[in-house]
Amino acid sequence: MHGSLRVLATGPFACIQDLGRPGYADIGVGESGAADRGALRLANRLVGNPEGAAGIEILVGGFEARLHEHTLIAVTGASGEVSVDGTPVGMNADIPVSAGAVLRLDPARTGLRRYLALRGGIDVEAVLGSRATDTFSGLGPAPLAPGALLPVGAPHLPVPDVDVAAVAADIDTGLTVTPGPRADWFRPNALIGRFYTVSPDSDRVAVRLRGKRLRHLVDRELAPEGLVRGAVQVPSDGHPLIFLADHPVTGGYPVVAVLTDAAADRAAQLRPGQTVRFAR
Repeated sequence: MHGSLRVLATGPFACIQDLGRPGYADIGVGESGAADRGALRLANRLVGNPEGAAGIEILVGGFEARLHEHTLIAVTGASGEVSVDGTPVGMNADIPVSAGAVLRLDPARTGLRRYLALRGGIDVEAVLGSRATDTFSGLGPAPLAPGALLPVGAPHLPVPDVDVAAVAADIDTGLTVTPGPRADWFRPNALIGRFYTVSPDSDRVAVRLRGKRLRHLVDRELAPEGLVRGAVQVPSDGHPLIFLADHPVTGGYPVVAVLTDAAADRAAQLRPGQTVRFAR
């Protein structure tokens, strides 16, 4: 252990995430990992970590932690104020933090999930090669709670010369998709151009949508089929849902479309009540 962090407050939900544990679907274990992979990768690059190093995924904000050793941190993802000992610091930048300082992430103004990377990465025990918290299967470390002491690993890569990343403000609510394996169960381009509202019961498993129902053209049961992150499944009620990082490995409803990787990251930042549309 190179250092440590003491969690003081978690906000609505916080957990440890890396890029997941791929390759175990045949034994019923999903990939899990960061809901917004691009944001975690960026945070790690800023502090000189491998892109897959474990960091902390924070829902909305309200997270506080005390750093026990001098280190370098970065916060990415949903935008909002970040402070160290009450002094505002930047997002999408590498920030030096002194030993004993308290880091706080206020509630995000836009977006849903924020990512905290520390130089060296969170060094908890790996399960099946990953430190990701899987909320669906229960694998990996437990969700964080106040008082948790997290070990920080030793750095292995140099700090990059760029200390601030230019991140464009994402005002596009379009989710780009490709046809799914059961697109022919619906009318052609059934999702394209439609607007949906994000339901409050969304989580790390799926973004659940409400809007005009999609009508199945095929009236028969479907045997369980494999699922991937970004799959858009249409249950019998006709309201589509988008599977995120903690999705099950199989499902019994037709998948009409699959989001691109970038769109799946964007879907992970959607807030309840937000309106989104699907684009080809």
